[in-house]
Amino acid sequence: MSAQVFTLPDLGEGLTEAELVRWLVADGDTVGVDQPVAEVETAKAVVEVPSPYAGTVLSRHGAEGETLRVGEPLVSVGDATGATEAAGGAGDAGSGNVLIGYGTTGGHEGARRRRRAVKRASAAATPAAAAPTAAVPADAPASPPSAVPAATSAVPAATSAADGAPGERRPVQSPVVRRLARDHGIDLATVEGTGPDGMVLRHDVAVAAARAAAPTAAAPTAAAPPPAAAERATVPTTTAATGTAAMATAATGPTATGPTPAAPDRDPRTGLAVREVVPLRGVRRAVADTLTRSRAEIPEATTWVDVDATDLLALRQQLTGTDGRPVGLLAILARFVVAGLARFPELNARVDTGSAQIVHLDGVHLGIAAQTDRGLVVPSVADAHRLGMRGLDTEIRRLTAAARDGSVTATELTRGSFTLNNYGVLGVDGSAAIINHPEVAMLGVGRVLPRPWVVDGAVVPRSITQLSLVFDHRVCDGGTAGGFLRFVADAVESPLSALADL
Repeated sequence: MSAQVFTLPDLGEGLTEAELVRWLVADGDTVGVDQPVAEVETAKAVVEVPSPYAGTVLSRHGAEGETLRVGEPLVSVGDATGATEAAGGAGDAGSGNVLIGYGTTGGHEGARRRRRAVKRASAAATPAAAAPTAAVPADAPASPPSAVPAATSAVPAATSAADGAPGERRPVQSPVVRRLARDHGIDLATVEGTGPDGMVLRHDVAVAAARAAAPTAAAPTAAAPPPAAAERATVPTTTAATGTAAMATAATGPTATGPTPAAPDRDPRTGLAVREVVPLRGVRRAVADTLTRSRAEIPEATTWVDVDATDLLALRQQLTGTDGRPVGLLAILARFVVAGLARFPELNARVDTGSAQIVHLDGVHLGIAAQTDRGLVVPSVADAHRLGMRGLDTEIRRLTAAARDGSVTATELTRGSFTLNNYGVLGVDGSAAIINHPEVAMLGVGRVLPRPWVVDGAVVPRSITQLSLVFDHRVCDGGTAGGFLRFVADAVESPLSALADL
């Protein structure tokens, strides 16, 4: 029985790793093409990974809770028919549906491996002509000591770009891989990729960098770097030795992808006992990266106003959704926000720092911040400017439910152009929020409370809430931000008049 190793596929959206949440098959189970074998959590969503092969599960690579990198083995499937890659069996063709929106290699993997076999045979026949430009030391390891099988993990230290088959086009490498190669002086044309269609992965660059630095290293690394070093493998270090150690750790993967290390007894800074160590990964890591980048890049400012929502609450009872229930307050606010963005389009934009341009967007994908068990996520309503209040209410309910059960898609989480944040559900009145990068503004609404309010010279109880707008000062000044906020506030205070103008 021949074995076919199914590696974690390219997840798209710049994602390079995923946490193995749950196995859907056991060793010895029979699987068919497109049958889900595992459930993984990326920084975007929880998805099922279907197998491109049919056969018997010989082994599962990785334990639940472990983090796997793209290109690492996920499951080995035995083909009872004995078909091999050389024979071009049906297993090589793949199903085309490894992950929704990304797909399998569609049969190109077998052809690529056959081309590599021809090149290796040609190199053996003419060693002088095929000799690489950079010699590999005799004591260099033949392959990294990882869980990846030798057939898929061994990466030559130098391979001529001219060795490719005529007309063969190398796939575009991700920005992370290009930066990693640049930081370590690696020419991507000399690295043979183990990813889909020959794509070079971070793992491949790590192995090439470790081998290239082997002759100059002062001494073998006696101890593995701390777990944080593996996560910092893409950042250049101050010395070649420490950089090599970090790269080697990223290549072998025990600290980056293995079980969470045991927590120390005491925190070295405070001296307090450590109760728990929580890995920063998945959605929480994505949120941390986005908010950190937002704080680092965006010169933000916040403005706010208290508004009387009494008439809005009364109107809501007269508006029903498709399910017969009153339209949610968030849907009514969303309609006012979309109308406000039509009048103040500066707040529905992107800042392209590379070309020093502000890009105004035609149409609104309205993000709705949702608190879930997996962290804060912002799914967006596509083409919100084309929907009425009932349509917005239906979509907001669907997206928030999908966000909480983990079924929201990566596209829904990354396409937003402006965010509406209802932090009133958390029981707070206001917030100076952080902009959801790369957007340029966010409107927040606090809880609605009965408060004394002056109406026609008399102090009366009214339902008051606070609206706050955080905006990127690069795209507009306070006049534009204040004009947008005042438009939405006036619509909340006089909703019937606002609806007549929409």
